[in-house]
Amino acid sequence: MIIRNGEHKIDVVPGPFEGGCGSVSFKRIIETPEELCGKGRVFSVVTLEKDCGLGFHTHNGDVEYYLMLSGEAEYSDNGEQTVLRAGDTSFCGDGEGHAIVNRRDEPVVLVALIIYT
Repeated sequence: MIIRNGEHKIDVVPGPFEGGCGSVSFKRIIETPEELCGKGRVFSVVTLEKDCGLGFHTHNGDVEYYLMLSGEAEYSDNGEQTVLRAGDTSFCGDGEGHAIVNRRDEPVVLVALIIYT
């Protein structure tokens, strides 16, 4: 199966999670968890414009990876603040929490993958 670039569904979500800001764009690489063979629920390309981000949230029963494709973002790793840049990968384990926000003019683009534990 091939899904062409313009065929992916894009969801724009205002302020995801408590403390989220602006609107976040999710380009779905998969449409349903079944497409991950029951092993996960999200595989998306996420775009954060300036002053947009996902609020702090905890993962229970799953883990999440972010692969930074472009830009620079403030990242909360279980409450510890750091900066993620293009090429960096973050991992949020089961029972852990994270948040991400773009404070720069350049959009942040990342791949988000959530798999079940």
